[in-house]
Amino acid sequence: MAASFIKHKGFTLIELLVSLVLLALLVSSAAPMVQLSAKRNKEQELKKALWQIRDAIDHYKQAVDDGLIKKSIDQSGYPPSLKALVAGVENTQDPKKRKIYFMRNIPRDPFATDTSVSADETWGKRSYTSSFQAPEAGDDVYDVHSLSNEIGINQQPYSEW
Repeated sequence: MAASFIKHKGFTLIELLVSLVLLALLVSSAAPMVQLSAKRNKEQELKKALWQIRDAIDHYKQAVDDGLIKKSIDQSGYPPSLKALVAGVENTQDPKKRKIYFMRNIPRDPFATDTSVSADETWGKRSYTSSFQAPEAGDDVYDVHSLSNEIGINQQPYSEW
């Protein structure tokens, strides 16, 4: 007499638990890579924003040096604020006195956490008269830096980029 075996369809409890453990291991090993990728993306945004602002500041200074923008003797020739780069400045050599614009908008610091402040306020500013080691705002904007206290992937603080 042959024994009859009944085959059940589905998974046993042990098989389900092993599958869940393997899935948890995969997810936990992928999480650091996702975090690193997100940080790298923010760093690329920061580099791009710093390049855009610094390029606009340099173009403003060049326009002053070329005599397109009026400057007094006590001014450095750098923009008085980041907002001046967006608002535009009157071209002194244009008969119609049209404005010269250097940026469409001011990018936000991607590492700024306070969303209630304007994009202009997310950046630390350094005037022409302040030192690199101790940047301070002043009558003009010579350079910008991130206000973040975080350290980059390259082990350099974002405020020094």
